Amino acid sequence: MSANDISITPMKPRLGRRGMIIGAAAFCVVAAIALDTTVVTIGSEQDTRVAGFSPDAYGAKEFPRIRKDIEARAVDAPTLASALTTDKKAAAKKYGTGGAMPVLPVKLTGTVGEGKSGIYDVTVKDVENVRIRVQTGPAINGTDLRDAPGDIAFGEFKNQIEYQDAGAGINRAMKAEVLEGFDNSDLTGKTISVTGVFKLINPKMWLITPVEVQVQ
Repeated sequence: MSANDISITPMKPRLGRRGMIIGAAAFCVVAAIALDTTVVTIGSEQDTRVAGFSPDAYGAKEFPRIRKDIEARAVDAPTLASALTTDKKAAAKKYGTGGAMPVLPVKLTGTVGEGKSGIYDVTVKDVENVRIRVQTGPAINGTDLRDAPGDIAFGEFKNQIEYQDAGAGINRAMKAEVLEGFDNSDLTGKTISVTGVFKLINPKMWLITPVEVQVQ
């Protein structure tokens, strides 16, 4: 027999038992990942949860109904000031929301006085011995808007940071809706109409966060 008569058959690789086990395991892992995968549409509610808490998205969602609630319950400043002078506790219970430091809704028209850092004093007819100030930006401080409706509770949030951020997000939403383009550089001496809320710390000192502002 010559060398030319010898045919060589290529050897097929043998798949051992160990290889089969590894392949099956890999298949199971891929299948499990596929079953556990959820397609999330950008901008959907699931997308918000995946991305984490967004204060600005929360504020944009909550502010319109907070503004409606405040406008519906707002009390004329002279009426509210008189009620607080007569019986602070009763007035807070009747008009406000919250516990030790309730938030009160108010509406007023008055003359703008001196201002500093966007916070202006306002003199209102028939309101005596009360210093009324209004926040007009750029900085809006406090959580009065968050606390105004009385139904946004700490327990809805993961921690204190989220709870505080929710208030800041609502404040920013208010600025975008109410104060965007509002010129507060020269308000002194002008007549202003405001609807808003303030936290009752001192009945003789009101710092109002607005939900509506009009300069006449």
